Amino acid sequence: MKCSRLGALGLLSASVGSLLLLPTSALAKTTSSAASNSAIDTLWVLICAFLVIFMLAGFAALEVGLVRGKNAGSIIAKVLLNAAIATVAFWAVGFAIGFGGDGDFFGTTGFFLAGFTDPLTSFPAMAGSDASIYAKFLFQYGFAAVVLAIAVGPLVERVKFGVYIIFGLIFCGLIYPVAAHWVYGGGFLQQWGMEDFAGSTAVHVVGATAGLAGVLLLGPRRGKYRDGVSRPMPGHSMPMFGLGILILWFGWFGFNAGSTFQALGVHFAEVAVVTNLSVACGVIGATITNYLFEKDFNIAMIGNGAIAGAVAITAPSGYVEPWAAVPIGLLGGVIVVLGLNWIDHKLDDPIGAITAHGMVGIWGTIAAGLFAVPRFAEQAGVGVQDGGEFIGGLFYSGSFQQLGVQLAGVAIVAAFVFVTSFAVFSAIKYTIGIRVSPEEEDGGLDITDHGMYGYPETFIPPSELADPGLPAAAGFRHG
Repeated sequence: MKCSRLGALGLLSASVGSLLLLPTSALAKTTSSAASNSAIDTLWVLICAFLVIFMLAGFAALEVGLVRGKNAGSIIAKVLLNAAIATVAFWAVGFAIGFGGDGDFFGTTGFFLAGFTDPLTSFPAMAGSDASIYAKFLFQYGFAAVVLAIAVGPLVERVKFGVYIIFGLIFCGLIYPVAAHWVYGGGFLQQWGMEDFAGSTAVHVVGATAGLAGVLLLGPRRGKYRDGVSRPMPGHSMPMFGLGILILWFGWFGFNAGSTFQALGVHFAEVAVVTNLSVACGVIGATITNYLFEKDFNIAMIGNGAIAGAVAITAPSGYVEPWAAVPIGLLGGVIVVLGLNWIDHKLDDPIGAITAHGMVGIWGTIAAGLFAVPRFAEQAGVGVQDGGEFIGGLFYSGSFQQLGVQLAGVAIVAAFVFVTSFAVFSAIKYTIGIRVSPEEEDGGLDITDHGMYGYPETFIPPSELADPGLPAAAGFRHG
C-alpha cells in the first residue's frame, strides 16, 4: 500500500513538472522556429544579393563589347572603381538615407550601418522579412552599384576618369538613396501607393536620367555626327556584348525575386517566372520590330530587347500574374528598338542606357498601373486603396487612380534626379573639367588614362611586343 502511494505521488510530481515545463518547451520551439525562419530568409537574401552584384560583370562585358577596342580596358577600371565607391558611399550614408527610419523624404537611421537598435523598427521599409539587416544592406548595396553603372554608362569613351569618383560618391551617397526612399523606402511616393517592386523607376529611370544629364553636358564622341547626321561607331565585340546580356538575364532573378526578401513565402517563385517571361518576350519584340524596319536580325537590338524585357517587368514583377509579362515584355522590346533609333540621331549614348533603362523604365512603371493585381498589392502592402481595399491596376479596377500615381511618381523622381545630377555634372565641368582632350580621345582612354591597352597586340608595334631578333617575332603583324 505504501509503495502504491509513493508511486502515485511520483506520477503526480512528474505530471506537475511536465505541466510546468510546457511553457518553457513551447517558448524554446517558438524561439527555434523564429531563428530558423530568420536564417532561411537571410540565406535567400544573401544569394540574391550575390546575383545582383554579379550583374556588374554583365554590365562590364556589355560595355566592353559596345565600345571601340582602344577603350575596352577603361571599362573594367570604371566598373571596379564604381563598385568600390558605391560600397563606401552607401555604407556611410546612402543606406540610412534610403531605408533608415520612416521620414517622408529621407531616412535618418543607420549611418555607417550603426547606431540603431531593433532592425525591424529602425528600417521599417524592410520589416516584412526576418532576414539579417546585414543581408538586406548587401542586397540594397547591389542595387546602388547597378544604378551607378547605368548612370555613368552613357558617358564612356570621352569622359575624364576622375568624374566617376566625384559623381559616384554623391550619386550613391545622396541622389539615388533619396529617390529610393521616396519610391520603396517608406517615403511619400510609396505612401501615395506607388508600386515599384524592384525599381523600374527607382533604379532604371534614376540611372538613365542621371546619364542623360551627363550626356547633355559632355557632348557626343568625336566623329559621331557629321553634317548633322549620325554615323555608326560599332562596338568591337558582339560576343562580349552577348555574354554580358546573358549574365544580366541571370542576375535579374536576384534583382526581382530577391525583392520579396522572403524565402518562406512562395511568391518569389512566381516573380522569377514573370521575370523570365518578360525578358524572353522583350527579345522577341525587339527582334520582330527591328526586322520590320531594317530587314535584318541586329545582334545589338536583340540583346537590348532582353534588357528591355527585364527593365519593363522590374516594377510590376511582384504585382502581376504571369500572363501580363507577355505584353509587358513585348512592348518593352518594341520601345527599345524605336527609342534607340530615335535617340541615336539626337544624343550619343554608346551603351543605349537612356533608352533601354529610361524609356523602358517609364513603360515598366506604367505597366504596374495597368496590370497590378489587387491581392498582390495587398500582400505587399503597397498600392492605391479605396475604402481600405487595394484597387489594383486599370485592367482590374477600371480606375485610373493607380496609373495616375505611377505617372506622377516617375515624373517627380525623374525631375529630381535630372536637376541634381545636372548640377553635380555642371560643377565638375566648370571646375576640374568633364571631358578628355581631343588628342586623348583619339588615342583612346586605355592608354591616356591607364597607361596600358586592353588589347596591346592591336595597338603596340611588333618590335615592342617581342625581341625582333627572335624567329617568332616575324609572326607578329600590326593590327
